[in-house]
Amino acid sequence: QVQLEESGGGLVQPGGSLRLSCAASGLTLDYYAIGWFRQAPGKEREGISCISDSKDGSTYYADSVKGRFTISRDNAKNTVYLQMNSPQPEDTAVYYCAAGSWCSDYDQPPLYEFDYWGRGTQVTVSS
Repeated sequence: QVQLEESGGGLVQPGGSLRLSCAASGLTLDYYAIGWFRQAPGKEREGISCISDSKDGSTYYADSVKGRFTISRDNAKNTVYLQMNSPQPEDTAVYYCAAGSWCSDYDQPPLYEFDYWGRGTQVTVSS
């Protein structure tokens, strides 16, 4: 059974840092592109970052997080991370990871092209 599980969410102060993890079971993550998405209350789910499979090495960041968030993978732990530096209140959302087939340096696939999803972890940025 394929399962993705996000962890590491919580309450963080503006300007702090937080690292989200996306751990997989039943799936070898280094063969997949992994995307991070978020959904704020009353808003649509949006893609914010992705990393291609291990053969490619491409990473993509939406303008809203570029320069503040970093995506990485640890194949030995079958885990992908999203390091959130200097988060702001507008980053408050439920964060999801998903496994799909591609990611490029210039674009992230739409939601429907991702095959497997986690259940999400809440991130709240507030003082």
